[in-house]
Amino acid sequence: MKSLFAMALLVLAATPAFGLDARDCLLDRCADQRTTPETDSQGFGRPSPPRDEKFNSRRGGAAPAGDFDFYVLALSWSPSFCAEGGAQRSRGQCAPGANPGFVVHGLWPQYFSGYPSQCRGDGFLPFSVLAGLDGLYPDQGLARHEWRQHGVCSGKTPAGYFADVRAARDAVAIPSAFKALEQDREFSPLAVQRAFIEANRRLRPGMMAVTCRRGVLQEARLCLSRDLRDFVACPQVARASCRSQSLVVPAGG
Repeated sequence: MKSLFAMALLVLAATPAFGLDARDCLLDRCADQRTTPETDSQGFGRPSPPRDEKFNSRRGGAAPAGDFDFYVLALSWSPSFCAEGGAQRSRGQCAPGANPGFVVHGLWPQYFSGYPSQCRGDGFLPFSVLAGLDGLYPDQGLARHEWRQHGVCSGKTPAGYFADVRAARDAVAIPSAFKALEQDREFSPLAVQRAFIEANRRLRPGMMAVTCRRGVLQEARLCLSRDLRDFVACPQVARASCRSQSLVVPAGG
């Protein structure tokens, strides 16, 4: 199986990147669009939304903070990030033996069609809040980026938003098949979804997406209500799940 993942990495290295490194492209446009995104400290990015999305067409291009329909909790598969050069950007996350598995990428305010962007608000993250985020994000640079890019759009204070991030993470059970993975595995995207559904009693098909990049698992994205009390149907997010028939799921270091 190690050779399978090595082959996947060779294909990855030989294919033009188009600027799409492990991107934060909600409604996962990673696999089939060549949009150049902004990137954060971990190489994640998010493409500019289409002009007809809700906030842009109705609000002139800038969304008021707090105006959204639900959250998307994005959980990144850390070994994929590390295998694609992430160790240069997050040494602690990718250190030998760290093997964190799924880690929080972000909690994103989302519309049922499109997502808020360019929200009005203060993008500064106080150190007093940042200091309390140990164990929540893989590194502090990602936490800062997520506050500027997504947290401001929640309409909450930094402390309130990151309390929501922690509550969302704690509300989602990670399937046992993805805990302490000791060797590379192969799953279909549907099998990954089924594993999450079996581990989370109220989760149903149509409430999440599994994203990939050139045949390698990238993220599980789960849709949660604004109050984080339940999962919600999110057809636009769910329709963007990975279209590969099978995925390589690399083991941790």
